[in-house]
Amino acid sequence: MVLSPALKELLESDSGALLRERLPDRIVGTIGESGLIGSAELAFYQGAEGLAPHIDSGRIARIDGYGTPNTTSERSDPVLLLLILVLFVVLLMPVAVFIAAAVRFGGERRDRRLAALRLVGSDSGMTRRIAAGEALAGAMLGLVFGAGFFMVGRQLAGTAEVFRISVFPSYLNPSPLLALLVAVAVPTAAVLVTLLALRGVVIEPLGVVRSGRPPRRRLWWRLLLPLAGLAMLYPMIGNGRENGDFNQYLVTGGVVLLLVGVTALLPWIVETVVARLGAGGVAWQLAVRRLQMSSGTAARMVNGIAVAVAGAIALQMLFAGAEEEYTRSTGQDVAWAQMEVTLPNAVPPAPAAERLRDTKGVNEVYDYSEGHLGDRARDPEATTTVTVGGCTALREIADLPSCAEGDVFAVHGAEWDSGVDVAKLAAPGRKLYLDPSYEGTPKSLEIPWTVPQGVKAAKPRHGLLAGIDRGGILITPKAVPDTLAPALEGHAYLRLDESVPDVHDRVRNTVAAVDPLANAVTWAETERSGRFDAIRTGLFVGAACVLALIGASLLVSQLEQLRERRRLLSALVAFGTRRRTLSLSVLWQTAIPVALGLLLASVVGLTLGTVLLKMTGTPVRVDWTGVLAMAGIGGAVVLAVTLLSLPPLLRLMRPEGLRTE
Repeated sequence: MVLSPALKELLESDSGALLRERLPDRIVGTIGESGLIGSAELAFYQGAEGLAPHIDSGRIARIDGYGTPNTTSERSDPVLLLLILVLFVVLLMPVAVFIAAAVRFGGERRDRRLAALRLVGSDSGMTRRIAAGEALAGAMLGLVFGAGFFMVGRQLAGTAEVFRISVFPSYLNPSPLLALLVAVAVPTAAVLVTLLALRGVVIEPLGVVRSGRPPRRRLWWRLLLPLAGLAMLYPMIGNGRENGDFNQYLVTGGVVLLLVGVTALLPWIVETVVARLGAGGVAWQLAVRRLQMSSGTAARMVNGIAVAVAGAIALQMLFAGAEEEYTRSTGQDVAWAQMEVTLPNAVPPAPAAERLRDTKGVNEVYDYSEGHLGDRARDPEATTTVTVGGCTALREIADLPSCAEGDVFAVHGAEWDSGVDVAKLAAPGRKLYLDPSYEGTPKSLEIPWTVPQGVKAAKPRHGLLAGIDRGGILITPKAVPDTLAPALEGHAYLRLDESVPDVHDRVRNTVAAVDPLANAVTWAETERSGRFDAIRTGLFVGAACVLALIGASLLVSQLEQLRERRRLLSALVAFGTRRRTLSLSVLWQTAIPVALGLLLASVVGLTLGTVLLKMTGTPVRVDWTGVLAMAGIGGAVVLAVTLLSLPPLLRLMRPEGLRTE
């Protein structure tokens, strides 16, 4: 056999010992990138002989091509397209917010440098041009380093797996047009944000003058942004999936404006709240006074996390609301059985069941054989199922009046036999045919069987083996002639002790030893649409990357603020302030804006989620556990960043911070 590199590595490791029992063949090669979906995919091609008789048997198919090319354009699901649109906006918005915030790092030191330039003769306009040039130079240098980090990360991505998704480095080749857009947009944003930040600053030769009492932030224009976003989304409320696709421009614009509204409202909320905060401990007073002096800086630091949490709450509501439409019940009762084994025809189920019972972790095995009976050998008018098994297994299928070896039962009123009179079909002495043939299909076995005397009536039981009532004819093994065995397919249902390590793999190894063509599947109560699952997985992968970016950016922002306040921190320590008090004040300075940001994010996220659910025609339900989880994750990221910033904070409190030239 030939293996993917990941599977080869697994089989050669200790953790692959059980899997190696199922794949004992000699390894003769490795599958290349063009034959794999991802770098961590576990795949193999196995050589075998004697497959021809089993082709088109339902287990083996001859492959004459890969994929299923579709010449007709398939109409996409509007709800899934809406999910994708909102997903991309929610994942990209925090990145844009952090780019805007990053160019404000080191603002106070930059202003002091510009004041020195005024002292040597530059005028106000020249000073602003110099500030824009600094921002442009920094952004260009950042692009160069960013491209380098991207190339390194691109190579490392080939060794990582996130939520069972892996990629090859070649998958991450950027689009030239999008790369050019980034190269133009980032420096442009840096220059514009810098010039915008300098509007309220007067830089004079002897220092930077900011008004002692800055004008209060106005609320009215900040409310216009989220209201405009709601206005763009409102025309699509009630569309559902019956009225065509959602307008992608209105959806994108509306979601962007709502999330941008978070960044506009948060500075006003932080300023308004901290202005009313009063007495407390020393650490609390230090934190509150710092926030009152620079509430904008604190809000900018939290903006990204607030936008991410608001978007995550809205997406979580949309996914939870839409999940029911893309999830269906399998009808499998996982409390009754956890695995199902299907055996090829002519493989007797009884010996296989014994081997399964001897497998570690298997508590109970219900085995039987199954086939199809018709009233004619070819193109029968009436058909039903025939089930062969011991009394224990048959009692799981139907309510039997009594059962002993040699009995035959006809199940009346089963859901599987709707439209078929089983009593008439199972009349004693009537000749039926097992595995009848149909026009347009290869000739089947067409084995004749005469219904014996003494057939007993039975009633169906619901849902134990396949989710619906099973009917037809039930036969105990002693009443089955040997001629029927080639047309019967064996089944076994397993009740497992899932506390046993690797119990599912142990069962699969036993099944593979019974017959290579036997199939073992794990039961589940529900199954989801593959496309919905793919979008959901994309959300998890994207969210993990965005959270990593948020954490890194917050850490840089926190460290930059601490460096700007190095002399102040050293002076406070020199005056006798305890380090513990200063550390606690830094924690309060982070916690207060974060709490306000998460509260605002929850309100905006719930509003956006409600509107999106109404757009899809889905009943509005709030999963408060999910909302709290999203807010908790955002808070945990900030807490982790604060803890990581404590060691540099302690170093900045040393007396050396008072030295100057």
